[in-house]
Parts: sequence; structure tokens; C-alpha cells
Amino acid sequence: MWSRRQGSLRPTVCGVEELRRRRREQEAALRKARREQQLVSKRLLREDAPEEAGEGCMAAILGEAEVQQFLRQAQRGTEEKEREGALVSLRRGLQHPETQQTFIQSVLEGSMRTLVGLLTSNQALLQLEAARCLHELSHSEQSTIAEACLPATSYLLTYLSGHSSDFIELCLYTLGNLIVESEAVRRQLLPQGIVPALAACIQSPHVAVLEALGYALSQLLQAKEAPEKIIPSSILASTLPQHMLQMLQPGPKLNPGVAVEFAWCLHYIICSQVSNPLLIGHGALSTLGLLLLDLAGAVQRTEDAGLELLACPVLRCLSNLLTEAAVETVGGQMQLRDERVVAALFILLQFFFQKQPSLLPEGLWLLNNLTANSPSFCTSLLSLDLIEPLLQLLPVSNVVSVMVLTVLCNVAEKGPAYCQRLWPGPLLPALLHTLAFSDTEVVGQSLELLHLLFLYQPEAVQVFLQQSGLQALERHQEEAQLQDRVYALQQTALQG
Repeated sequence: MWSRRQGSLRPTVCGVEELRRRRREQEAALRKARREQQLVSKRLLREDAPEEAGEGCMAAILGEAEVQQFLRQAQRGTEEKEREGALVSLRRGLQHPETQQTFIQSVLEGSMRTLVGLLTSNQALLQLEAARCLHELSHSEQSTIAEACLPATSYLLTYLSGHSSDFIELCLYTLGNLIVESEAVRRQLLPQGIVPALAACIQSPHVAVLEALGYALSQLLQAKEAPEKIIPSSILASTLPQHMLQMLQPGPKLNPGVAVEFAWCLHYIICSQVSNPLLIGHGALSTLGLLLLDLAGAVQRTEDAGLELLACPVLRCLSNLLTEAAVETVGGQMQLRDERVVAALFILLQFFFQKQPSLLPEGLWLLNNLTANSPSFCTSLLSLDLIEPLLQLLPVSNVVSVMVLTVLCNVAEKGPAYCQRLWPGPLLPALLHTLAFSDTEVVGQSLELLHLLFLYQPEAVQVFLQQSGLQALERHQEEAQLQDRVYALQQTALQG
């Protein structure tokens, strides 16, 4: 993805091509890390039981006899209230892992069969409480419990087409918990049509259902077999990608909770690298670019700390899409002026710097991908006077320092005209400061940037020498990973 440039450094110990190769390797490693860092989690809806609010303690752990007793009462009780109460007691007990294990161990005696029978009864309250029991089980960290719930999953799938939004929401979260845990559950649900069922749910007018849908879908997309078996044959063949992008359209109808879930879904699809040109063709870059502008406006209007929850997947989606070759062949996909995108990104970077420093690498990775092979984005960075604000991020962490220096290398490698605009200014003092770092990656990127400056802005060499640059280099001349580059810089400076 790096453009060729003329010329080489003297001596040829560490030339431009070698620097470019190292940067490609580093970029590939960073991109791989962003694909692999996924969010596998489970969710628990206990707020659905308002009658428990205010109780001082959780129910006691249940033994096998008590589990069987509550199931018998729920199945054969003479009054509906008694049957419902038995299921409530069982559900409270199932909040304990010990009771969950006891329940599963009694599966051979029909505990799950009884619970499924109650789930499929014609009494709505019993159905709801049975579903809540299954939801408690689905939240278990034990994979054997997920497989024990297998007989119930087909019914949970069927109920997604029901009329109660609360019940649909509960079924979606339960399915999401089970899907991520068990391959057996996925093998059963995929042929039974879970993807079409989820695609139908996306038409729901209820925000809670849409948020639960996004969660369940994100769990399915994180399955290890998703890139090969689920995304190409089921997800991309459905209407889900287009609907997901609609959910991310900025405007008064945008719901932050729903948008977060679907942004992560989109992230997992993009990370699969199955058909990113298809998403680009559907307008993913344009939608995400507009959402980036919207987020930048929002952080200027509010102190809401929840905005970073949406910013993170949006930044990752844009970053990974911009690595696609298709971006270069589809003109004008961003449909935005460069200055707007870069200015919005810097507003977010300042917000992260103050509120959420851990997200700075995400924003800088996007800036790297924007500037890597785009002279116009590099020009925007310079024309908006954003070099100094970028340098101010250097002290945050070594990871941030490497990304900042990589972006500056993107600008400098565009040639003499760009290096002239980088120079003079605070760049050289900042580089002399980073040469004092002990982290070899930070120092290595600093050395590369100096190489580029010396190559395209020869007067930088004299200023470097005047500011004790050679002494700064001497600190690293014995380090195995750096000594070739240090020697090359020393020779270039001395031959000035």
C-alpha cells in the first residue's frame, strides 16, 4: 500500500525500501490485532423481574430435591399462582452456579424436558418464567450447560416471531448467550433459519428488541466458523447488512444503544474479510464517515461518557475498510471533504485524550490509514495546522507515540513539498525527545522519520547537528534492533 519514491539514503545499510518493508510488517501486525480483539461476553436481564427489587439478598442455593420439587409444582400445581411462584423460586435459585450445575445433572431425570414443556405451555406467565429460567442458565460460564439447553433453542427461535416485545427481547438475549458458547447450538439453529429470523426482527419498531437483536447477531458473528460458513452463505445473502447500515445513519432516529450493537456487528463482518467490497458498494464508507462527523459534533455538545462506546467500533470499521484495494477503485466513496473527516477525527482524539486515552490508538490507526496513500488527507493535516496537536499526544504511551510517528512518516514520505511544510516547527525537538525513550519501537519510528526528513529536507541535518542530535543517536548505537539505522543516520548527518 506504500507508494514508490525516488532516491535512497547514503549509505545503503538501511535504505528507504527497508524502512518501507518494516512499516508494512508493523501495519500488518496492528491490523491483525484489531481483527482478533473481539468482545465475547454474555448479558443478563434481571431487571425484567421488578417484584424482586428491594429484596435484601439472593435466594439460597437449591439442592436436587428442591429443584425437582419446584419443577413438579410448576408442572402440576392446582393454581396458576402456585405454579408461577414455583418457577420464580427456581429462577432465583438458578442465579447460583451451584444450582445451575445441579439442574443440569438432573437432566436425565427430565428437568430440561419439564422446563421446555412449561416454555411451550399456553399460559403466558408460565412461558415467561420458564424463559427466564433458561436465561439464567444461558448466562452460565460452563459450556455443558449451553448444550443442555439445546432442546429449548428451537422454541426460543420460534418465539422471535411473536407479538410480545419483552418476550422477544428475552429470547434474543438467551439465544445470544447460547450461540456464543456452543457450536452444537449454532449447528442446530443455522439450518432452522436463525439468520432469516433475525432479519425479520430487524423490522421491529421496539428499540429494546433491536438492541437485543444486535447483541444476538454480534454473538453469532463472533463464532470461529463465522468467516467461512456463516457470513458468506447466510449473512451477506440476507438483507441484514443493508439494514445494519440504515441503523447507523446519523439523524434524529439514530438510537445510541442500537447503533453500538450494529456497529460491532459490522466490525465483525468487516474483520472476516469475506466481501468488504460489497459493503463498500452498499455505502458503508459514506455512512460511517457521516457517523464520524456526527460523533465529533456530539462530543462538542455533551459530556456524555457513553459516546466512546459507539466511537470505538466506528473507528475500527472505517480503519479496516480503508485497507481494502476496492477503496482506491471506487471514487468518492467518502462523499466528504478531506478537511471535514480529518477535523472530526481530531475532535474525537482530543475527547479521547481527556476522557478515554485507551481509545487514542483507534483514532490514530484510522488517521494512519487515511494518510498512508492519500496525499490529499496529508495536505488536510498540514493545512489545518494539526501537526502540533498530534505531537502533543506523544507522551501518552509508547503505543500512541508509535502511531503518531507513523502518521508523520506518512506525511513526510509524500516528498519534499510535504517535508517543507513540516519544517521548521516543533517536529525536531519532539523527535530529539523521543530518541530519549527506552522503547525500541518508538525510537525506531523516530529514526525512520529522521531518515525521511534528511532525504527530502537537507537543511534539517544541520539543525539536527546543532541540537546535539549525534549524542542522542549514540544512546542507541549498541542496540541490536536499531544499530543499523542509527549508523545510517550518523553517516548521513556527518556527510550532510
